[in-house]
Amino acid sequence: MHFTFDKSIPSVTKVAPKEVFALETEDNVCGRIRSDRDLPTSEVLGDLLETSPILGNPLNGPVFIEGAEKGDVLIVKIVDVIPAEQGYTALVPGKKSFNPLRDSASWLGCQGPFTRIIKHLPGPSGTTADGKGIFSPSTTWDLKPFVGTIGVAPELEVVSSVSGQGAWGGNLDCRDISKGNELHLPVHVDGGLLFVGDAHATQSDSEFTGLADECRAEVVLSCDVIKKKTIPYPRIEKPSSIIQLNNGLPLERSITQAFLWLMEWLVDEYKMDERDVCMQMSANPDVRINVYQMAGDLATVGVEFPKKYLFESMRFEK
Repeated sequence: MHFTFDKSIPSVTKVAPKEVFALETEDNVCGRIRSDRDLPTSEVLGDLLETSPILGNPLNGPVFIEGAEKGDVLIVKIVDVIPAEQGYTALVPGKKSFNPLRDSASWLGCQGPFTRIIKHLPGPSGTTADGKGIFSPSTTWDLKPFVGTIGVAPELEVVSSVSGQGAWGGNLDCRDISKGNELHLPVHVDGGLLFVGDAHATQSDSEFTGLADECRAEVVLSCDVIKKKTIPYPRIEKPSSIIQLNNGLPLERSITQAFLWLMEWLVDEYKMDERDVCMQMSANPDVRINVYQMAGDLATVGVEFPKKYLFESMRFEK
């Protein structure tokens, strides 16, 4: 397990483009919380919380992708994310907590420490990839697993797996980095050096308390390389839409920049009319803003555009 995106870490394996491979990932606190009695306190998590930034979101990797070079784009296809038989969510007390109610006088019961184990039951596939989450005897929901922390090695920096976010990826906590979708990352060093960790079985928009359904997982991926292509920031391609990501606070600034990058993507790659794209950002009812993460100083947003409008535009032009 590593706690940094660092190009000096030796690769754990080398894969060819389009080769399918699997990585086992640990939960965000290195497996320290396995029952309701394991509370998120200094007694359980002390050595993880004593550093600055804190240690968490352990990473597997890096994976060296043959043919990936600086100036390329790495396409990471999420083949499957299979959560372990259980995960947890918690209310963490203290200054290092991402919980906005950690010192609230109005919400004393939400200050923590408190742990809730969430059981994962298999679904139709026979695995938890499409299973059910048992939050309580009366509350269940569909599991929608995804990879929370993922990225390639930055060229110059060594970046924390908890607090790091950038054009290379990082702690994105984006629920659309999930089965069937592709994450596009700009490559900064030879081989890309892909790191993966911090799987979530489910997560709400914004991840309000800073902890979702945190779990171990088996993550199955394949990678491809687009040579000599430049993108400003990570992107996601879903079967029915494209999403431009961005990070940082204030949210309105990050969202505005994500809109601008999405517009450039539509104009440059899909040859849509610049003025039409601009007006659709206000008038198209299917354009969506996703606030994936808003925890402490971390934020991840995405602006989503349905592919059906790309195809309609291309047919109209013909």
